[in-house]
Amino acid sequence: MSVAPVGIRCPEHAGGTRPRAVTAAVKPASVAGKRVRRTAARHGYVIPEFSVTRALVIANVVVYLAELLTGAGINADSGWIFQHGALVVNGGYVGHQLVPVHPGTSFQGVNLVGLEHGEWYRLITAAFLHYGPIHLGMNMLALWWLGQPVEAALGRARFALLYLVAGLAGSTGALILSPNSVTVGASGAIFGILGALFVLEYHATGRLMGQAMTLIVINIGFSFAVPNISIGGHLGGLAAGALSAVAFISFRQYLPAVGRPALVRGAFVVLLGVIAVAIAYVRVKNLS
Repeated sequence: MSVAPVGIRCPEHAGGTRPRAVTAAVKPASVAGKRVRRTAARHGYVIPEFSVTRALVIANVVVYLAELLTGAGINADSGWIFQHGALVVNGGYVGHQLVPVHPGTSFQGVNLVGLEHGEWYRLITAAFLHYGPIHLGMNMLALWWLGQPVEAALGRARFALLYLVAGLAGSTGALILSPNSVTVGASGAIFGILGALFVLEYHATGRLMGQAMTLIVINIGFSFAVPNISIGGHLGGLAAGALSAVAFISFRQYLPAVGRPALVRGAFVVLLGVIAVAIAYVRVKNLS
């Protein structure tokens, strides 16, 4: 898919004209890279261009396979990787399971873990864990479809930064609305991509109610209708992704002369990530 003046379209129908706001920002391959690819092609090999979207999909699948190889069940809701990576404020190991422990509750002989105990890395590691093959497959399919046009429009580095910040904001949103749950999944980051796609489509078409908004409404409705889905995670990631895209796209259009524009835009998105972590910190401390 790609963002075109008439909305989100597949590559075969997108045509060759795009507005400046969403022109692909991926840098062309270096001369050396092109030479390597030509040499490989003469010997019958194809070396694809590096893609952050592809790398993220591979990383999520590899983590799931690693969980299976280390003894987790098919649902990947147990085992060392899950226990040390899932998002939990205050939890304990009961057998091979990680269970949330409400503040003020203590269990003799149970090793307590989580954000409350300094494991802040869980804010991002949880975005690479999934509850089984269906959860993983649905998220990776969405990441593959939605990530490619956004990566093409923003560029690899900006897309990677947006994904990271949306993942952090998704974890923060989950802490706000469901602090006593164990949460995993890339959905917050993927909703961030949806938020960015909405901003890109608006800049391309000038319409708020386009295809991206339709996808957002459908997925938000699904989040409220189906139990055991982290609504806070989805909303947090969506907001961070949209704001990040505004920084990358709108700031370029309206604030072209503020210092080094690329540095200013990137710093604003990094600030969003810092704010997300700060909110998570305050939330956890208030729960202690």
